[in-house]
Amino acid sequence: MKREYSTIGKNVKKLDGIEKAMGKAMFTTDMKLPKMLYGKTLRSPHSHARILKIDTTKAEALPGVKAVATYKNTSRAKFNTSVAALTTIPPLKPVEDQYLFDSVVRYVGDEVAAVAAVSEKIAKEALKLIEVEYEILPAVYDPFEAMKEDAFQIHPTEEGNNILGEKVHIEKGNIDEGFQSADHIFEHTFKLPVQKQAQLETQAAVAEVSVGGKVTVWSTTQTPHPTRRILASIFNLPYSKIRVLNPPYIGGGFGVRIGLSAKAEPIAVALSILSGQPVKVVYDREEDFIASDTRHSGYVTLKTGVKNDGTFTARKMSSVLNGGAYCSFSAEVPGVLGAMGLSIYYCENQMYDGHGVYTNTTPAGAMRGFGNPQAMFAIESQVDIIAHTLGVDPLEIRRKNMMTPGKSWILPYECLSSGLEECMDKGASAIGWERRGELNRKDTRIRRGIGMGIGTHVSNAWPFCVDYSNAYVTIQQDGSVHVASGVPDMGTGTITTLSQMAAEVLEVPFEKVSITFADTESTPYEIGSHASRTCYASGSAVVAASNDAKEQILEYASTKMGTKDLTMENGFIFCTNNPQNKMSLSKIALDAHVEGKQFVGVGKIVPKNAPPYFAQFAEVEVDMDTGKVNVIKVVCANDVGKAIHPQIVEGQLEGGVVMGMGYALGEEIKYDPNGKQLNYSFEKYNLPTAMDIPEIDTIIVESHDPTGPFGVKGVGETSSVATAPAISNAVYDAIGIRFHELPLTEERVYKGIKNNK
Repeated sequence: MKREYSTIGKNVKKLDGIEKAMGKAMFTTDMKLPKMLYGKTLRSPHSHARILKIDTTKAEALPGVKAVATYKNTSRAKFNTSVAALTTIPPLKPVEDQYLFDSVVRYVGDEVAAVAAVSEKIAKEALKLIEVEYEILPAVYDPFEAMKEDAFQIHPTEEGNNILGEKVHIEKGNIDEGFQSADHIFEHTFKLPVQKQAQLETQAAVAEVSVGGKVTVWSTTQTPHPTRRILASIFNLPYSKIRVLNPPYIGGGFGVRIGLSAKAEPIAVALSILSGQPVKVVYDREEDFIASDTRHSGYVTLKTGVKNDGTFTARKMSSVLNGGAYCSFSAEVPGVLGAMGLSIYYCENQMYDGHGVYTNTTPAGAMRGFGNPQAMFAIESQVDIIAHTLGVDPLEIRRKNMMTPGKSWILPYECLSSGLEECMDKGASAIGWERRGELNRKDTRIRRGIGMGIGTHVSNAWPFCVDYSNAYVTIQQDGSVHVASGVPDMGTGTITTLSQMAAEVLEVPFEKVSITFADTESTPYEIGSHASRTCYASGSAVVAASNDAKEQILEYASTKMGTKDLTMENGFIFCTNNPQNKMSLSKIALDAHVEGKQFVGVGKIVPKNAPPYFAQFAEVEVDMDTGKVNVIKVVCANDVGKAIHPQIVEGQLEGGVVMGMGYALGEEIKYDPNGKQLNYSFEKYNLPTAMDIPEIDTIIVESHDPTGPFGVKGVGETSSVATAPAISNAVYDAIGIRFHELPLTEERVYKGIKNNK
């Protein structure tokens, strides 16, 4: 029967490659409709204030202005810009704390009003004519300050002053007994920075309201179907009156638009309703920085009990994260931080407590890794400390304590596969781990070191959140295959890999498959692209739909070929025992058509989950005179389950490494004393450039998880998680100084060197 895969595991031509390379691909910012207006937003200059008076008459009188929106003439329905309302499982309740516009602004950049005009220039001029009188309110920027009893309450909360959502508590075994049985106890606190997704395409939406009241929104969202629900709630419309689609691509996401694209969609819709014309809203880069979600900053504290031989007996972790002015995903991120942080190592006794806190800063939400990079910088730094204190090889102490299939852990599903040990072995070999600690000559200016970090992640959000996928697969009358999936393509190769899966199941050449995606009107419900889930979960739905269609084809073919002993290969249906008895899929499809039948497969799945594992290694140089850290090489060994398209997997892994490098070495949004961002552009934000990228050695390990289609696991976020601790641990190996705070800027490292003398 089946030999090797014909399409799976092959580097087929990426479906969007040529049109993107030629500049022909369409993005939301390219959209232009007849009579389209341009929307711009007036944003708060204050970090916390009440609007006492707002006068828009001068703006409305400016020639070319067609509509001005404020809290006085728009929806007063509360919502959450993230998909929390669609994913939170009862009895937990989603936190909905935002209005489209409000009479109170809670951070510098919060929306005050918006204008639609015949040109962007006129819209910007109109913003200057809106007169606003504010009453300044007390503001707070640090989560510990915000939790104090006398701190001003930013939103009404139940768990404690400015504590948002419900506190997360995870517990396994007996934590007290675990510490009592330890020979050593280590306790450290680590401080995390604010990181920005820095995706190339800024937040954008185009909205058009038809004469009949139907709303069409072209959007940069990662989740078209959930976004439709959020818009329906805001504007009190039935789902049937709203269509959300990507047209057809997104210029990166990294979590920043799981749900709305900040507020681009509802602002565009509101202005379109008010003006009666299509409206395009495109954030400029500064708006993207100050008014769309960031990664959470905050604090992680770890306490670990260890035997003399390096065995962990107890692990206690806590986190306090800065959620900013609105909840977004701040009720969920602390849970992932704890769950992933406690899952990488096997330990009978573990406990975690964590929560987010409101402050008067830009909201924090989803970003690649979703709390995991914060957890693993702290955990993998402390594991390195423990190894050095006990005189144990850091690689061996990880090998001794790592989670393996069959052992109990805190996650509510089984660990059925792991390629972690293979990742560590191959990664250590590739970096030259045996050279560690022996690379420096005494008193040299440039010091060199090697470090590592490991981790695990998820392949989707089940069972922590609502997570499911649907897909249609239709056999066309010429025997070609059409896939319909609601998941978008953000540059991650989604449409290529989903098409590969359909081609493999239906045994047709890859070129015979086409795909419709990310359109709520032509695809079934799909929770969207997040949590490293598209290949694993959306792929499972496509495989299920393909198998359904295949079953229909073979059943129909059996009536034509006189036997049920059939198989499919390369676009033909064969009799298994007599290969000469065959029919092409195109003839079967056409015959069925003539008889009034089409093969339409339906895939409806609630996915399981699978843990991808990874080991990252870094070799760095540190300039003792300036504090500058140069990354020489990163080895990124990842257990991906099965690489459907190896080049796409490598691209994902390399991108994650670069994002992890930025987190480790330079990316950090800071605020002035009045709560204004200081790093709101690519010029002011220390993002790695092509000149900073070191040699990256990606190693694909395939452990074939039984729950994933063809053995797949999620890979979208993994390589961004452990890069920072690998680099930080390499810096320690180079100069013997441990840093408990990111990023390792030249200033911070230089001070560390100076203070250590």
